[in-house]
Amino acid sequence: MGATVVQLTESKKQIQHNHRTFDDQKKAFRNNPMPSLTERQENLKRLKRVLLANQDRLLDAMDRDFSCRSKDESLIAEVMPSIQGINYTLKNLGGWMKPSKRHVSLLFQPASNQVHYQPKGVVGVIVPWNYPLYLAVGPLVAALSAGNRTMIKMSEYTPHTSALFRELIESTFPEDLVSVINGEADVAADFSSLPFDHLLFTGSTTVGKLVMKAAAENLTPVTLELGGKSPAIVAADVPMEDAAQRIGFGKALNAGQTCVAPDYVLCPADRIQAFVDEFRKQMSTMYPTLRDNDDYTAIINERQYNRLQGYLDDARQKGADLIEVNPAQENMKDGTRKMPITLVLNTTPDMKLMQDEIFGPILPVVSYGNLDEAIHYINDRPRPLALYYFGYDKAHQDYVTNNTHSGGMCINDALMHVAQDDLPFGGVGDSGMGHYHGKEGFLTFSHQRAIFSKQRFNSGKFVYAPHGTAAHKMIYKLFIR
Repeated sequence: MGATVVQLTESKKQIQHNHRTFDDQKKAFRNNPMPSLTERQENLKRLKRVLLANQDRLLDAMDRDFSCRSKDESLIAEVMPSIQGINYTLKNLGGWMKPSKRHVSLLFQPASNQVHYQPKGVVGVIVPWNYPLYLAVGPLVAALSAGNRTMIKMSEYTPHTSALFRELIESTFPEDLVSVINGEADVAADFSSLPFDHLLFTGSTTVGKLVMKAAAENLTPVTLELGGKSPAIVAADVPMEDAAQRIGFGKALNAGQTCVAPDYVLCPADRIQAFVDEFRKQMSTMYPTLRDNDDYTAIINERQYNRLQGYLDDARQKGADLIEVNPAQENMKDGTRKMPITLVLNTTPDMKLMQDEIFGPILPVVSYGNLDEAIHYINDRPRPLALYYFGYDKAHQDYVTNNTHSGGMCINDALMHVAQDDLPFGGVGDSGMGHYHGKEGFLTFSHQRAIFSKQRFNSGKFVYAPHGTAAHKMIYKLFIR
């Protein structure tokens, strides 16, 4: 009881502090509503410097939070794209900030049309636990490039990374420019109810609905980066080594705890055994051992571990065939939260792992007869965050592209569309709304203000009342046809 009371007291203090910080950021924004290019570039450079100077500490913190987080994966999937995103933004920000000229109809000449890109104000960012650095830094880069103030709520499930990131940001930026907030679920719920000028949430569809509902009370625009069941289609003629290797990489990274990880494989019925054999071969090459292998990441916590084990138990009880990819046949049940990738065959729609986003090292393999059948299978379900097609026939690539919907797509690869600086990242339907990264991130956090401008000569007077003049009739004749 005592610990609960203390936690409630701390949460209340944190919430009060968050409200004060929000007010301070609003005031600071009013005092500087249009930061210059130089200011924005300097903020990005400061962020880059602190990340580079502390990357070893960040890698250690993420490793501690997961109990084993591959440091190379953290470099590849967290540090590297964060730094590259900053570099790309620094290079292109000047061009993005310039007003864009738009066409003016002859009817309104002489005049000019422009779109000016203004900061929205105070931006809120809610960060998930699976990529705690990259999914904090990416939105922050976009918000700072657009000239905003930013408040970032880190995940309570990554306490070491969250605490360190807060320390680094506090040492780099004034709190009325960037603030990092830690706390439990009640702090996050209150955070989403603040009247931000824009709110970006990354996480589950279930929580995303709650965030959107809270934001709606303030008419706060939201960007929701959710997830869903991202399929990987194996073509009838693709070399199985190519498909299995690339799907395996995408599934094994961060032990499948990735919103764009391949959630299930659609494979021609007569090639399923070939896929299983090649997948096991490729995983044995990448991860000859698992338990004490620092290259293979653990499940974040007991709650997620038990959820995943529950999926396997449910599938087993309902008749699925489970194939555990454990090359060294190690004991993975005691004293570790590492889980081998498990292929699941002969699935049925009522299995939990075929209904929920898996978000872990479990990979169902679903058979199909022809490409149309695979496409119908995907289109009968909520639109996924990513879709992967493996096959080298260009006509088939185009057919899949034009007849499916997903937030993003890779052809003959997995995950890599997320790392492209000049591609927008975002979902569609149940997998989210809005997008960011690169220029789209700048645009998401900017108000695109339309400005129509004219000087002394006023052509508009020719349509003023009284109506029915010869000038009116001529204008109608010219422009209504």
